[in-house]
Amino acid sequence: MSEDFDIAAIDDIIHSRLRLGVMAYLSGSGVADFNALKAKLQASDGNLSVQLRKLEEAGYVAIEKTYAGRKPLTRIALTEAGRAAFIAYLDAIEKLLPPKL
Repeated sequence: MSEDFDIAAIDDIIHSRLRLGVMAYLSGSGVADFNALKAKLQASDGNLSVQLRKLEEAGYVAIEKTYAGRKPLTRIALTEAGRAAFIAYLDAIEKLLPPKL
């Protein structure tokens, strides 16, 4: 087993299926609107809202609420802190895996 193996290095904020999905999606897209993110992650409004709030409280995402005409528009963006946390999360996961053959 690798001496780098450290299960405590896994970020509990990111390490849930839906929050991980948000972080992964935003790492590629940078910004997404709520409905696109909801559809992509197959999440309910309520569940996605709760998980986004946790990510926002951690400083990993920024949420902007505006209007497109009279229709509400919520856009979510990965912050620099969020990008750094996601990279650290991926690095920690990689260290849990056995070396490549």
